[in-house]
Amino acid sequence: MGLNVRPAAGSVAGGLRLGARAGGRVSARVTPRAPARLVAKASSPVATPATGGPGGPTDGSGGDGGGGGGGGSDGNNAKLMAILAAAGKTLADLPAEIAAAVEKGKISVELLERYLALEANWLYKPFMKLGAGLRGRLLMDPGFLLKLGIEVGVGIGTKTAAEVAKRGDNFSNELDFYFANLVMALIADYMLVYLPAPMFRGVAGPQKAGLMAKLQKAFADCPGNMFQKVPAGQEPWTLTQRLGAPLRNGIQLVGVGFMSSMIGVALTNCLLYIKKAMDPTFVSNPPQNVATMAVIYGLYMGSSSNLRYQTLAGLLEERGVEVVFKNMPAVRAALTFALRTGNTFLGSLLWVDFLRLCGQQK
Repeated sequence: MGLNVRPAAGSVAGGLRLGARAGGRVSARVTPRAPARLVAKASSPVATPATGGPGGPTDGSGGDGGGGGGGGSDGNNAKLMAILAAAGKTLADLPAEIAAAVEKGKISVELLERYLALEANWLYKPFMKLGAGLRGRLLMDPGFLLKLGIEVGVGIGTKTAAEVAKRGDNFSNELDFYFANLVMALIADYMLVYLPAPMFRGVAGPQKAGLMAKLQKAFADCPGNMFQKVPAGQEPWTLTQRLGAPLRNGIQLVGVGFMSSMIGVALTNCLLYIKKAMDPTFVSNPPQNVATMAVIYGLYMGSSSNLRYQTLAGLLEERGVEVVFKNMPAVRAALTFALRTGNTFLGSLLWVDFLRLCGQQK
């Protein structure tokens, strides 16, 4: 390849590097009007880097256009390995799903750098070791712990206020029952934040045989919520996979609601038994139908709660607040608190309506 560079009069000398395919002929000159601009003419096509690669936007997601998987994965893999080397780490030092994503170039440079930063942070480090589920959620949203704390804090506050109003002067004497109800509520609150949260899922493992394995694989390929952005470096989700997210979460939340209700009722019944044994004069309220209430609560969580938290996590927070106020963390935190408090209040109203619909309240 022949290259002739003729600096014009008055131009500033500087380094110039061009890449072209073998056999291509390129002539270039730097003009005094635009010193940084290069005007090139090629006798054969010049190779250009693919755009929209695994790096993605600055928030570590590929947006609606997909994750950018495919072209340029070899170059991305080299960048990822260079980042690991600079941090003094190898693939063996990474969790299995992160190592597989790095090896196949299915994680963006920014997400890998975010993982290394979170893993080195004294506050996040213990949580990053608690499994791929929590790690994947923190990787996609470092503010996940804040949202979880807000949800749990609001849940404790609203539940306590309701218990005080309901029990009145007997509240101090019935702290044990309050605690049993609180445990049930906190289990539900945690799962309602955890399941629809955006998550980095890494590289899928080998396909297992059997119908249940295929169903599990199909649901595992779905996003955390139907509105989740595509992580950079990953293939975009299909419409079927996006619609599968609320279906999968709904099934899980029915089970969570049923079990948390059973746990709450079981704790309450145990406490009643202990109180009656210690005080034969103690008179308790008529017990509720355990199975009926557990089924109703499970159905409520799988329907109303599921759809509300899908919308909150994916549409209002990830695509709304976190985009508009990207560089304003204090505003994001305040709006997250307001949205989740409002959602909890709305959920309390809808729960009463759901009980009436099921004939449990007038």
